Amino acid sequence: QVQIVESGGGLVQPGGSLRLSCAASGFTFSSYALSWVRQAPGKGLEWVSGIDNTGGTTSYADSVKGRFTISRDNAKYTLYLQMNSLKPEDTAVYYCAEGSATGWAPLGGQGTQVTVSS
Repeated sequence: QVQIVESGGGLVQPGGSLRLSCAASGFTFSSYALSWVRQAPGKGLEWVSGIDNTGGTTSYADSVKGRFTISRDNAKYTLYLQMNSLKPEDTAVYYCAEGSATGWAPLGGQGTQVTVSS
């Protein structure tokens, strides 16, 4: 049974930083490309960043490129998203997903709320 727990969100001022984590179990974590996606208030899900199964290749949406860094620890079954220089438009619920920018699906976690506001 797949279990996903996203954490690390919170309220932060513009320009601040947060580190999100996605702890996974119930599947062979190291076999899958993974992504972070987000849903802003009143909007649909948006792909944010992806990483291949080994962690060797990463990709980012233009809106977060240069500010966010995705990484993974296959030994710990955990996906990370380091978010720097946060902007109010980054406010959203963040979810981890299986797949890449060309095709992804949320893994079913509850998400973690990120609010960027002064």
